[in-house]
Amino acid sequence: KKIREEDERIKATKRKKTRKKTAPSPKGEKEEILARARNPHKNARNTRINMAASMQSISFARSTAGSTSSLRRKNVAPRRVVNTQAQAKASSPVAGGYAAALVDACKSAGALEAVHDDLETVAGYLAANEGTAAFLANPVVAEEKKKEILKKLAGEASFHAFTTNFMQLLVDKKRMSQLSAIIDEFEALFCEATDTQVATVTSAVKLENEQQFMIAKKLQEMTGAKNIKLKPEVDESLLGGFVVKYGKDGSGFIDMSVKGQVRQLSNVFVQ
Repeated sequence: KKIREEDERIKATKRKKTRKKTAPSPKGEKEEILARARNPHKNARNTRINMAASMQSISFARSTAGSTSSLRRKNVAPRRVVNTQAQAKASSPVAGGYAAALVDACKSAGALEAVHDDLETVAGYLAANEGTAAFLANPVVAEEKKKEILKKLAGEASFHAFTTNFMQLLVDKKRMSQLSAIIDEFEALFCEATDTQVATVTSAVKLENEQQFMIAKKLQEMTGAKNIKLKPEVDESLLGGFVVKYGKDGSGFIDMSVKGQVRQLSNVFVQ
């Protein structure tokens, strides 16, 4: 219902007409997500395509798909810092509506953690396979081919039924181009629902698991958050040490890098 109402509101704004209140449909997208999860084979299509012609073979380890770590989960290899403005994504009302509906459905079924893990895997896979991401977002590609790819991905990664059926729903609604934004919005809502503080730790070299754990533990003491989620990055220009950004919009900042210390000394000499 939330997704349908959001779509109607956006369409009304684009037409520059007065918004009209519509009667709720007998079966909204939230209910559809729940219904498909209970019956994953409903509306399944018996189609076969040549996967090699549409994408490279999907083969990856779930444990290496994400780029985050926390006090409750295994740490993974950090990603290199890439200076690009393309990574910044504006908040989308459409993405927010779909993400909110999925969070609500997951809460009612006790599947929030499982679906969150799945979406982290999807995000990591699409980031590493830009060609596949473009293929799924391409409106010209047949829906059956997209669903076949998603089905294979879900099978190899052992996705929860909610995750699989939600992505199939995005294909039906022609919203696959919004998938990355929806995952971002879902992540924000998940952290809010689970009292999770997200922090980015940038270091000159890859931090060991024990080092990441100690940083997360210290941040937990400082913020009082129930959970701490670290996003490790590597920036060799720091020369040594690390920098931590946390809080809303990175308002919290801790600089323990050699580069930062040199900067402080330079300021002292200038004064």
